[in-house]
Amino acid sequence: MEKKVSLKELVGTKIIYAGLIAAYYWMWARQDWHNYYDAIQNAVFLFTILFFILQASRIRRYSKEEKDQQAIQTLRRIDAILLRVLTAAAVAIAFACAVTFFDGRMAGYALVGTIFALTVLRTILFCVMAAGKS
Repeated sequence: MEKKVSLKELVGTKIIYAGLIAAYYWMWARQDWHNYYDAIQNAVFLFTILFFILQASRIRRYSKEEKDQQAIQTLRRIDAILLRVLTAAAVAIAFACAVTFFDGRMAGYALVGTIFALTVLRTILFCVMAAGKS
């Protein structure tokens, strides 16, 4: 018998999505080229395809299971808090671009880094708050 898919697992895999966004942004924004970049790009692309196939089956299985409404409410509360944090971070990045040497590429790296950091923070907060509710 297979293990049930938990909301904690689905929240945690969002870190991989954020990492893939960071990797693809690096591939698009870099201005140099080395021969090994082809291997990195191909590996990231292959991993993305395999991860999406695996994740689709996990999400399909999760959609058939009974939902934990308390965990969903906790996740919504965390998302509301982190939306405010993301808004403040975006304003800070925009302000930094306006008054300093930041160019568009640096702003992109700052935004991608913020997305990754917030995804990790979201997972940590969810695990802590969900454990506190149990």
